[in-house]
Order: sequence, then C-alpha cells, then structure tokens
Amino acid sequence: MHPDWLIPQWPAPRGVQAVCTTRAGGQSCVPYDSFNLGDHVGDTPEDVAANRTTLAQALGAKPVFLSQVHGTHVKWLGADTAQGTAADACMTDQPGLACTIMVADCLPVLFAHKNGGCVAAAHAGWRGLAGEGGAGVLDAVIERFKALAGVNKGSDASEVIAWLGPCIGPDAFEVGEEVRAAFVAQDPAARVLFRPAHVAAPAAPKWLANLPGLARLRLAALGVHGVYGNDGQVDWCTVSNTSRFFSYRRDRVSGRFAACIWRS
Repeated sequence: MHPDWLIPQWPAPRGVQAVCTTRAGGQSCVPYDSFNLGDHVGDTPEDVAANRTTLAQALGAKPVFLSQVHGTHVKWLGADTAQGTAADACMTDQPGLACTIMVADCLPVLFAHKNGGCVAAAHAGWRGLAGEGGAGVLDAVIERFKALAGVNKGSDASEVIAWLGPCIGPDAFEVGEEVRAAFVAQDPAARVLFRPAHVAAPAAPKWLANLPGLARLRLAALGVHGVYGNDGQVDWCTVSNTSRFFSYRRDRVSGRFAACIWRS
C-alpha cells in the first residue's frame, strides 16, 4: 500500500482487509493528480486504467467499480459482475473481490460482519443517506446483512461493524433547508447536526451539515454500534485537505479516490 493511503483502524474480523486511497501514488496529470480512479471525470483513459491496475496490485484483489447514482440499490458482487454496474452500495462473500466506492466529497462507508463472512461498501451522499420514506442506502445494506443471516428483522445489526471514510466536513458542507428538513423528518435528533451558515438569509436559510454525524446517527438507529473512522474532525475533510483528497465541491473539475474492502 502507498504510505499516504488510509488503513482503517477498527477491529476487522480475521481475513477482512480495507483501505482508502488518497491523491498520492498514481500517474494522472493536473487537475487529476495523481491517483485518480474515476473514469467519468475527464481524465485520460490510459492514466485511469494504469491507476486502477496499480490499485488491484496493491490490494491483491479485484476492485469492482460501480456507476454511482446517489440512490439506494445494493449490488451483490460475483465473479461476473461488470465494472460500472449501476448501484450505490455493494457486498460480497467471495474472497478476492473488493467492494469499491469512489468519492470526492460524499461519504464512503465500509461494513464487515463480525464473523468475517461478508463485507460491503456504500456511497453515502446526503441523497443516498436520506433516501426515500426514511429508508436510505445504509438501511438497504443492513437489510441485506440481515437477510443473509436468516434472522428476524432488527436482530443482528449489532453483528455488523462500520468504518466511515473521508468526506466533506461539517465546516464546509453548506446545504439548503430542504436537506435539513429531510433528515429532521426522519429523526428529530438530527437537528443538532445542522448549524446556521454565516451567509444564511431569512428568506432562504442555509445550514452547515455534519455528514459523518448524520451517518453515525442513522447507523445507531439501525442498531449498528461499532462505528469507527470519520468523527467530523478537520483531518477527515476532503475540502480542507487540498493536497491529500479530491473534492468536487472545492475544485469542480476533480478526480476520485476510493474506499475498498475485501476478504482475502
């Protein structure tokens, strides 16, 4: 692994490995410098392919990249799953397949069952996290874990652990009233995870949202209590750490880094 990449500090089950890349270690040129893994952002296809090959070699596993659409669909990965399959989360029990989520401000969430038998990854921007009717992408992943366990609804979420990767931080994520309303309608406790932006106007209030905090709140409501990683501190903020993380909101033309989890 490149020394700048993040290795999750969490009690991963035996045989489960995970990593989150940064901008370091690739061959893409400005403004995608240097380890851009996104093939949809305008980078040279040859450079993206070379970076993805480097990633696969570092993992010792096959990273499966999704076409992420800010939804809630969970794709089960198998040996024949095509690269670019439309989904915002994926999971597998097959060794050597890496569940892979690309981001440049949204929150990557990695999951593992405590028995090490299944892993998953989710792309949690605010739309996917909020979902529809109170059911978002994290809810969908946990429901799949429950279905695999063959148990009654709600009885085994505590057997899943989660790691939150870098994302846009609470001092940078400005949103409108509709975003705040969507989360508060789900859970009134979400109010404390929004604070007024300095530029807020009474006619059109703006809020600074704590995206990792909202994810932690939702995971707790789902019964997932082993949550690690991003706690909202500035070191995790993609916008603030220009040299380390890609950020679409900061740069507009931006590469993508990735969080991966796999069974060895």
